[in-house]
Amino acid sequence: MHLEGSLEPEMLFSLAERNKMPLRWPSIEALRAAYEFANLEDFLALYFEGCRVLATERDFYDVTAAYLAKAHRQGVLRAEIFLGPQSFTERGTPLEAIMGGILGAIDDARRATGISAAYIVSVHRHRSVEDALQVLDDIEPWAGQIGGIGMGGPEVGYPPGRFRPFYLKAKALGYKTTVHAGEEGPPAYIREALDTLPVDRIDHGVTAHTDEELMERLADMQMPLTVCPLSNLRLKVVPSLEVHPLKKMLDRGLRVSVHSDDPPYFGGYVNENLLTCAKAMHLSPEDLAALARNSFLGSFAPMNEINMGITAINRHLDAFRATDKSS
Repeated sequence: MHLEGSLEPEMLFSLAERNKMPLRWPSIEALRAAYEFANLEDFLALYFEGCRVLATERDFYDVTAAYLAKAHRQGVLRAEIFLGPQSFTERGTPLEAIMGGILGAIDDARRATGISAAYIVSVHRHRSVEDALQVLDDIEPWAGQIGGIGMGGPEVGYPPGRFRPFYLKAKALGYKTTVHAGEEGPPAYIREALDTLPVDRIDHGVTAHTDEELMERLADMQMPLTVCPLSNLRLKVVPSLEVHPLKKMLDRGLRVSVHSDDPPYFGGYVNENLLTCAKAMHLSPEDLAALARNSFLGSFAPMNEINMGITAINRHLDAFRATDKSS
């Protein structure tokens, strides 16, 4: 879940007004109407423009707090949220404002609701490796509070392997690591990430379903894949959810889980993704429980928290089965 991509249109307009930033959309309705995308790059053009309204520590705090409150209402126990600071520091936003706002909201949400959250610092693959390495240097004061390191941005034409020095350094510094691969890029990008980068997780990875050998490898490794079905639908990765490969990947034993990517842009948070997939793909309660378990097993949470999450899922499934039998 990209924090920049959780800006609801109402908040985007509110922050623009607060920061006295003009927008090219005349109204909230016009902005919503613009949420029709031909592909990932088409989406990113609008996405990066919307990022401009985040400028102060209060802005980053407010957007993080709003997302975590929504996630808590949906029953989320653990949220791992991306934000790419490069989009903001290049415009003069101090890194201290970004880190203070996000980490402060995470701490306050944990105290208020008990939700566990982690900030994954993301870099952009369309920028240079040197820029990415600089981000690692810049975030050093907050190293103990950062949940992991990732990389996103436009995928096609930007294979992941050239960022090997960045990932080697992140690992040497003790960070958990993840990389966007196989969202709309080919399965070869996933294989390249596995072969060249020391990663703990693959974000998206959905195009792996076209490569049987890669599917077998991912299943054997139990490499977590964070699949975002509504995002895949809205970005034309798949023509419909009925033909989305999530169920195929789950049945093949891959460690797939369901995530929301950029919820307002793609039409749903994590529950909407799960409910829509359940209907379109005829997922069983056991399928949904497996996806939920995989989300914990693929997380960067402490092991005791992972075990607590899995126990909660199993209890919920047992209670559902008991109720279903009695009815």
